[in-house]
Amino acid sequence: MPFPRSSGILLHPTCFPSRFGIGDLGADAYRFIDFLQQSNQQYWQILPLGPTGYGNSPYMCYSAIAGNPLLISPEKLKDEGLLTEEDFDNLPAFPGDRVDYELVVDTKIPLLQKACNNFKHHASPEKNQEFADFCSDKSSWLDDFALFMALKDRNEGASWHTWETEIARHETEAIQKVQEELSESIFYYKFVQYEFFRQWSELKNYANERGVNIIGDIPIYVAHDSADVWANRDIFSLDEETGEAAQMAGVPPDYFSETGQLWGNPVYDWEALQEQDFDWWVKRFEAMLDYVDIIRIDHFRGFEAFWSVPQGEETAVNGEWVKAPGDELFETIRQKLGKLPVLAEDLGTITPEVLALRDKFEFPGMKVLQFAFGSDPTNPYLPFNVPQNCVIYTGTHDNDTSIGWYNTASDWEKRNLWLYLGSISPDGVHWDLIRLALSSVANQAIIPLQDILSLSTQARMNVPSKGEGNWEWRYYAEALNEELSDRLKNLTVLFGRAPENS
Repeated sequence: MPFPRSSGILLHPTCFPSRFGIGDLGADAYRFIDFLQQSNQQYWQILPLGPTGYGNSPYMCYSAIAGNPLLISPEKLKDEGLLTEEDFDNLPAFPGDRVDYELVVDTKIPLLQKACNNFKHHASPEKNQEFADFCSDKSSWLDDFALFMALKDRNEGASWHTWETEIARHETEAIQKVQEELSESIFYYKFVQYEFFRQWSELKNYANERGVNIIGDIPIYVAHDSADVWANRDIFSLDEETGEAAQMAGVPPDYFSETGQLWGNPVYDWEALQEQDFDWWVKRFEAMLDYVDIIRIDHFRGFEAFWSVPQGEETAVNGEWVKAPGDELFETIRQKLGKLPVLAEDLGTITPEVLALRDKFEFPGMKVLQFAFGSDPTNPYLPFNVPQNCVIYTGTHDNDTSIGWYNTASDWEKRNLWLYLGSISPDGVHWDLIRLALSSVANQAIIPLQDILSLSTQARMNVPSKGEGNWEWRYYAEALNEELSDRLKNLTVLFGRAPENS
């Protein structure tokens, strides 16, 4: 669906300042919302909020729906009476500009466990009822997720397909037995989700009341080692005996990689999903719309056709394109949930069939200015070529910052940019690109906070080919100031993207 002319900022919650080593849903999250409102921004775009596994990637989570416990604010738990200030006496000296995930886990998990214990023994009848209602409302995914995490703890983090056969196969009798054995651990994981969603709901309401809508992210694929795959084996392409991915997701060789990209996620058994009237996908979208306002679909082209690589391959070379029933899927979701507030990540090599699927449902696509200056005037990312029904970015979470991009751009790209702009302004190339995005005809413009803060490559969020060291960047609290807010506000007003009542 087309959206009104507007703009916003891309920032994952882990990037907030906080004395607990990682951004959370506490005071600085609210300060960021205030900054958005003061700057006339109407959108806050985030990455997936799920509990991350190896590599800390929000695109490889243990659940497609659950929240990341590391985002829970201990200070808000203190306000509830579940922790005390004394519990924070011996916090380590966390780095201020990045997340040390190992140190964060060692510090925050014991605090969450203590809060859970205090809740278990001292919660009021009203709070206990609220918790029970939450567990009942979310049972369609929460029961499996809490048990999955409890089992991972019991199996020292091993992937589910290596567990005892009856449990790996999710057999009813075995599941009932371990539910009793692991009841305390299951309670903890349900409590953590209760707190996450309570804190997130309060923050989202605060944002919505101030005219800020949240754009959330649905990755098309889920991690193999996840509660989703373990509890729904029948809708994924898995080896019947071992539980490993029989067909793996990825993208074929292209200009950027001779061997393509092999992601390792299991692809979907779309025939099984169709037989179930896409129930799993409908519930996933429904759950997402509970805690975001707009959904960005990552790797949208995979709903028209996906690259499928057989088990045992070490690269994506020997895969093949397989058709997917995207048309039927989105028609079903629309019938059951109404017209979808969806953005389609349609970057890369896109076929006419993918564009037709996107346009049939009026999903805005994405345009990235960093891709605009490497070819000729037909480049679809150039501002004069973009359609109105799209979202334009200076860069995404997978790109370098605008300053970092420019510093490593080819002479050809720099020349084209100079010719396009006339010259690079004294404010820096990042503000030039911000102006280009805001002044374009695209209905929505989204700017990564790193560009607004004039940061270079050290603030990059993710390098797709790099296995470790991603997702760590954080900003300092003093970075968001009135001068910066006024500057962004003035440009937003100038280019007609401010709210009507501003």
